[in-house]
Amino acid sequence: MPYFDAASAAPLHPVARQALLAALDEGWADPARLYREGRRARLLLDAAREAAAEAVGCRPDELVFTPSGTRAVHSGVSGALAGRRRVGGRLVVSAVEHSSVLHAGEAHAAAGGTVTEVPVGRTGAVDPEVFAAELGEGVALACLQSANHEVGTEQPVAEVAEACRAAGVPLLVDAAQSLGWGPVPEGWSLLAASAHKWGGPAGVGLLAVRKGVRFAPQGPSDERESGRAPGFENLPAIVAAAASLRAVRAEAAAEGARLRALVDRIRARVPELVPDVEVVGDPVRRLPHVVTFSCLYVDGETLLSELDREEFSVSSGSSCTSSTLTPSHVLRAMGVLSEGNVRVSLPTGTDEADVDRFLTVLPRVVASVRERLGAGTTVPGEGEDLVVDARGKRCPVPVIELAKVIGAVRVGGTVTVLSDDEAARLDIPAWCEMRGQRYEGASPAPGGGHAYVVRRAS
Repeated sequence: MPYFDAASAAPLHPVARQALLAALDEGWADPARLYREGRRARLLLDAAREAAAEAVGCRPDELVFTPSGTRAVHSGVSGALAGRRRVGGRLVVSAVEHSSVLHAGEAHAAAGGTVTEVPVGRTGAVDPEVFAAELGEGVALACLQSANHEVGTEQPVAEVAEACRAAGVPLLVDAAQSLGWGPVPEGWSLLAASAHKWGGPAGVGLLAVRKGVRFAPQGPSDERESGRAPGFENLPAIVAAAASLRAVRAEAAAEGARLRALVDRIRARVPELVPDVEVVGDPVRRLPHVVTFSCLYVDGETLLSELDREEFSVSSGSSCTSSTLTPSHVLRAMGVLSEGNVRVSLPTGTDEADVDRFLTVLPRVVASVRERLGAGTTVPGEGEDLVVDARGKRCPVPVIELAKVIGAVRVGGTVTVLSDDEAARLDIPAWCEMRGQRYEGASPAPGGGHAYVVRRAS
């Protein structure tokens, strides 16, 4: 069964498996003890730290291992903010950061701090000048991911790092998605990552803090991991994580080029094979293995279920695949179509034949889901302005109802869609852009929800 969700968790790398099994036999003792078994464990831990630090591009004594990438982010954010509390209480982040960064920001705001979200363009990248403009007085920390977890867009880390240096603000980079593919550009002050993103075992994160960065670990601590990650180290998993990071880095150039070619094929062929599709994310400055696209008139949950029936494992940021019924914060910040969203992230070793079969299966699956939802039928005519009440109906139904009746009004006439679905804020404007119609805006609707006005242009 082709697994196309490596951005969530990559399959365990063979080197990680070998290292894990070996370390279970050799690295079970307490590395803080001075007897023989403890010394052997300490040697393994030190070697793992050196290997990871080499991949990150820092000194071994600047890097600690944490129980997860999320814990690394939370510890990095809280420690840096506390270390610079005399400077001020402002935290600057991009609007498309991983939820771990945004949750850390929420905790900071709840404690009385201020969080500023820097917007992104339609490709998902920040403008370095806009980011730099927020690095004013009172900023204690800035956060910027190296590459986005949902759409693969690489961020201008080098330019933002230079702006942070000029402003005297430390920069924390969440490198979870990119570290397996290469080092992060110089200039960062703190860096966090997670082993299960590059083929290491789950439950191992890493946090690097440059010497000279003011940092005050929060919460109870002990003598382990420089007091920044208390508790007994999961040494076998740490050894496996470091070994697999070194292994995937050695393969990154060749495998990245191979996967980029496969992703380029998906990016080019999906819009040709499936009508009404928007491929999102930067087409050039992106991770080599990630491609994300959204399909009009498709229920995302049903689409993913049908692809699973065809033995393809993919993920989605669509609102109709989540319990909250709201689109992902990444797609919302980008202002792109969210319904029928599919993220394909190819793991190392993906077979070219599996990609070809995916491109064969996808058009049939999308057409089947659209047919079940009644998409594609239209009401012809040259009537007056229309109002469509789609309240209580979730994506993609409001957009389907709009598409059905837009042809029933005269050119220059309007269709007003009443909807209480949060996804409509993204999907109706995106539909207008894709279909050459004019979006007039939205306003609160009597009785609840919003009224989205679309003027027929053709």
